[in-house]
Amino acid sequence: MGRIAVGMSGGTDSAAAALALLHAGETPIGVTLLLSGHEDVSGAEAVCRALGIEFHTADCRAEFDASVVQPFAEAYLRGETPNPCVFCNRQIKFGAFFRAADDLGCEKLATGHYAINAYDGQHHLLKGADTSKDQSYFLWTLDQEKLSRIVFPLGKLTKREARAMVLEAKLPVQSRESQDICFVPDGDCGGFLDRLGFAGTPGEVRDTSGKLLGSHNGLGRYTIGQRKGLGIAADRPLYVVKKDAGTNTVILGGEEELYAGKVILRDVQLVSGGGLVPMEAEVRLRYTRSSAAAKIEPDGNDGAVLTFEKPQRAPAAGQSAVFYAGDEVLGGGFIR
Repeated sequence: MGRIAVGMSGGTDSAAAALALLHAGETPIGVTLLLSGHEDVSGAEAVCRALGIEFHTADCRAEFDASVVQPFAEAYLRGETPNPCVFCNRQIKFGAFFRAADDLGCEKLATGHYAINAYDGQHHLLKGADTSKDQSYFLWTLDQEKLSRIVFPLGKLTKREARAMVLEAKLPVQSRESQDICFVPDGDCGGFLDRLGFAGTPGEVRDTSGKLLGSHNGLGRYTIGQRKGLGIAADRPLYVVKKDAGTNTVILGGEEELYAGKVILRDVQLVSGGGLVPMEAEVRLRYTRSSAAAKIEPDGNDGAVLTFEKPQRAPAAGQSAVFYAGDEVLGGGFIR
């Protein structure tokens, strides 16, 4: 039986992941990564105690702040709308967590992500069996080396099945689901950025023709596609279609101006580790969005141009564009 470090949050998914490993004859070692100060350490420890497994913590707060929180805040000042979960997976959950696993003598690590790591001589990252909970979108930065050490015990389970396992074992899990951004527990991203001094300074709000419509109180308080809370009176619905960091301007337009047929990417990588070649794939521009058919062409500088069969609504700089072939994640990049 092998020792496998399991990321423990105190919630249903991590508890079910550890329990599934026990059922498979493995030796899970519970680890809670201390990141933002909002971790449920006592809850995670209680679950591990109930399972009869070791429990440890790993202090990653300084690295989390430097590699996730600060880049997240700085991206907003550049007019982007970043997804911190992708940063965290790349730098912390599948970066710092590996070092913690090494310190505990664990060759592999496991998380409660709903995704599948298949192997046929090469690792393939697949969507989880529960399509309503599939988290493969957030994992596109994983490569062959990392996947060789990662286990997703919940990949072939549904959320209902995972919850039933935990209930049957009478594990003391917390009932609430984790929030979208763990370091913004109140959900007020603008307020969080303001407290850090990254919400930005007041500037102008204009429409796409350049007409002055009013003022804003910092680029960090706006997201592409936003309609509510703009403070602008108009005779038609207006949306944020662009955030121009160079001029500190929020640009509004109609629904039809949110759509784009071409999207430019940076920092593209493939799960296979190979170089990008022209291809056709299904591409998802946000976690909450369905994928759409697109041609992908490399730009020769670690970037790519996506050309969609049908224009896509509100592609936002800083978000991830993830490439799929059926259920398999081919790779992805960040929208420029």
